[in-house]
Amino acid sequence: MTRSSSGARSSTPSSSDSARSTPAESTKAESTTATPSEATSDALELPQEFKLSKLAYFAVPATLLVVLILAGTNLAWFGWTFAVPVLLAVWIWRIKTVVTEDGLRAVGTFGSREVEWPDIEGLQFSRWGPVRAVLTDGDRVRLPAITFQDMPRLSAASAGRIPDPFAAARDAR
Repeated sequence: MTRSSSGARSSTPSSSDSARSTPAESTKAESTTATPSEATSDALELPQEFKLSKLAYFAVPATLLVVLILAGTNLAWFGWTFAVPVLLAVWIWRIKTVVTEDGLRAVGTFGSREVEWPDIEGLQFSRWGPVRAVLTDGDRVRLPAITFQDMPRLSAASAGRIPDPFAAARDAR
């Protein structure tokens, strides 16, 4: 990671200035690093996909175990349940939110919806429900796989159109 020249002094230090600086000061000056959101804002390429965690795939073998138990009781009645783990894996793979230069694309279970940046008024975070984009006409669009912890990355991908709530906390420090 390279250090930006914006934090460097405009004048070059003389040999007497460098002799007066303490080792702690020189270490402090050299250990300047960018915050995670600043580092990701430079490296983000569009389109950015927000998908469910790979941890969600652990539900597939658990579901398969339940299906095996049900099918073991009566294969004629519960044989169709072997499709459930496969459908669950496809569903986990499918749902996502994609950030593009033009806006957001929310890919849900049975369809997708594209929303352009000028149409988005803000985001709604309910306590137990999904994140929703509130549109200028009052409509709400569910954004799959977006959590509050994704806000710095979402803000960087949207080029600041969606504000980062964690930035105010970082700036206050």
